[in-house]
Amino acid sequence: MTTKGMWHELTAAAFDPASIDDETRQVNALVEQALGAFPALHTRTDVAEIRREREEGKGPFPPLQISKRAVVREIPGRAGRLELRLFPHPEPRGVYLHIHGGGWALGSAHQQDPLLELIADACGVTVASVYYRLAPEHPYPAGPDDCEDAALWLLDNASREFGSSRLLIGGESAGAHLSVVTLLRLRDRVGATGFAGANLVYGCYDLGFTPSVARWGERNLILSTPIVEWFADSFVPRERRSEPDVSPIHADLRDLPPALFTVGTMDPLLDDSLFMHARWLGAGNRSQLAVFPGGIHGFNAFPTALGRAANELQIEFCKGLLG
Repeated sequence: MTTKGMWHELTAAAFDPASIDDETRQVNALVEQALGAFPALHTRTDVAEIRREREEGKGPFPPLQISKRAVVREIPGRAGRLELRLFPHPEPRGVYLHIHGGGWALGSAHQQDPLLELIADACGVTVASVYYRLAPEHPYPAGPDDCEDAALWLLDNASREFGSSRLLIGGESAGAHLSVVTLLRLRDRVGATGFAGANLVYGCYDLGFTPSVARWGERNLILSTPIVEWFADSFVPRERRSEPDVSPIHADLRDLPPALFTVGTMDPLLDDSLFMHARWLGAGNRSQLAVFPGGIHGFNAFPTALGRAANELQIEFCKGLLG
């Protein structure tokens, strides 16, 4: 555990309800109450309307905090021009390719500006978050293709454009999934293993669903079993979900960079991180697992001690890879 005692490795204490602090319990109850006042995502039919509500600060979540420091840069992609949201650092120790979450259907590169600013400043890196195409308008493989194109561009141009060839990759939820898919594509398609580390935060790595997803049920703590099913259905047909490019839990994971897997015990995607951590190690890679008692999906976005501890751990991990 950290000195603050907020996270655990894979021990019984991580899953003991007594390990959940009072603030986390209170915030979880407030989140569940707030979500209960709105229709659950899987009952909605207009994805564009959901996205618009998020941009306008409507619904259960607070208004977006947009940074004036961000710069949008266009790069070439196989489907046309692709945009990166940049947080430049004047003397970068590396470049962090960030891939946002949102179930492959929601979210955007500009919806977590405070986190990306924190990473840029605390780690001394230039952050590049990719605006990839979203389902259901652009189902698999559109999103993975865009993330792969962004990574390939950085491999070729990061040193010249940003002053460092040291590359990290990471993201939250679907962004963690796409980060792993991107690493596998780089290794298998062009023989590139140039990323120094992967920061993988409560990702979904098995779209056929791990036991924790399948058994969770209707309770809505950001995610539920029907909500995960709704996201997956928008992204890829069921008959393709055992393919390694869709569900990287099934992939050959050899020759991948060191990874940090972060997850909370109240997240339906808990097993995804537990299983991928074990498979990452079993393939001969370095891996660290951080389990946060009581953490729900997206918990590090909340201004709590638990959320701050998760972000501090990710910063510590990234800094340790930059030399």
